[in-house]
Amino acid sequence: MVEKRRGIVTMGGNPVTLIGKEIKVGDKAPDFTALKKDLTEYSLKDTGDSIKIISVVPSLDTGICELQTIRFNEEAAKLKDVLILTISVDLPFAQDRFCSANKIDKVITLSDHRDLSFGLNYGFVIEEHRLLSRGIVVLDRDNTVRYVEYVKEVKTHPDYDKVLEEVKKLI
Repeated sequence: MVEKRRGIVTMGGNPVTLIGKEIKVGDKAPDFTALKKDLTEYSLKDTGDSIKIISVVPSLDTGICELQTIRFNEEAAKLKDVLILTISVDLPFAQDRFCSANKIDKVITLSDHRDLSFGLNYGFVIEEHRLLSRGIVVLDRDNTVRYVEYVKEVKTHPDYDKVLEEVKKLI
């Protein structure tokens, strides 16, 4: 049975239901399979032993998601040995178009549209909309969760400063 959590986040002020297992600091990160822009599969094991920031967004076609992805693309240029993934349920073709239009070249964008593998394994699926809730997961080199943020209101930004502070502790 799939775990459901209500009241963790809101979307436009309305409570939504998150489905999937809630991920917590100290957990071993579960594997997932998502699609890259060229439709090839990508999983956690493909990330190697770098520190990882997983930036979770509902859709790259919205303002805050766009700004969040651009911000992490800029941060990626400054962070050595840190891999940044942005994951949404947007189709890979839309992600490719978005990255080209916004010069996103340092972040790997992944689509969870096919199986919701990431969303369910990390507890980010919004049941009512089949979107991912906004959030951040930071993994160390051994894929242990070191920071998690399920952004309380989907239409607001994550705490970028806190994310970067946590990542710098791992470098």
